[in-house]
Amino acid sequence: MEIRLEGKTALITGGSLGLGRAMGMAFARAGAAVALVARRADVLEQARAEIAGAAPSAKVGVFPCDVRDAAALARTFAAVTGQLGAVDILVNNAGTSRTGAFESISDATWQEDFELKLFAAIRLARLALPGMKERRWGRIINVLNTGAKAPAAGGAPTAVTRAAGMALTKVLAGECAPHNILVNALLVGLIESDQWVQRQPKEAPNLTLEQYYRDKGKAIPLGRMGKAEEFANVACFLASDRASYVTGTAINVDGGRSPVV
Repeated sequence: MEIRLEGKTALITGGSLGLGRAMGMAFARAGAAVALVARRADVLEQARAEIAGAAPSAKVGVFPCDVRDAAALARTFAAVTGQLGAVDILVNNAGTSRTGAFESISDATWQEDFELKLFAAIRLARLALPGMKERRWGRIINVLNTGAKAPAAGGAPTAVTRAAGMALTKVLAGECAPHNILVNALLVGLIESDQWVQRQPKEAPNLTLEQYYRDKGKAIPLGRMGKAEEFANVACFLASDRASYVTGTAINVDGGRSPVV
């Protein structure tokens, strides 16, 4: 089954590294124009160059923005549409996996997590939906994690904000279905990414990154951590016409690790 996205424009937050970059690569190879949004201009440019090298004919734009800033987000959305055209595919991928003991989490930390992971998605959906409704075609993909379905002790604030993202997905799916706009969530398990690269020296300084990944993979039924490209393949399917009857779902991409389907 070939997936093609010609004539579509995809906006991906958290697009400079890891899952965001992998999704940008997959969408560009499928023929979409891709807008990568993240905070660091230099890393965004590296992502753009990598994607352009793999998909030379694709249009790839980079847009530095802190998605917690509502005004900056609105300006960035306008810049994306001005440069690449109307947004057909919105991927809300910005976020971190911040966790801690409940009583240690301050109001400021809670607020920052909600701004980054929930309100940015709300604001971008609000910006993208009028055009999607007018064209009667759209895709919104909210990238969450499996803690949204199966929160663990010590999993706040991430598990809470991600669960809110899952509820947002279901609400939007119901409201948008009459307009042929499909809204789904992808729940990340243990997938090789820049976050793990940063954590490895602190958590396992005596191991190489490859050894660290192997150790982490032992807890997964498939026996290994996932690849960002594997996650991007599922996102690419959901963004395409091949997924024309899939909406309102929260799909685990976790190698079978989550106890909740």
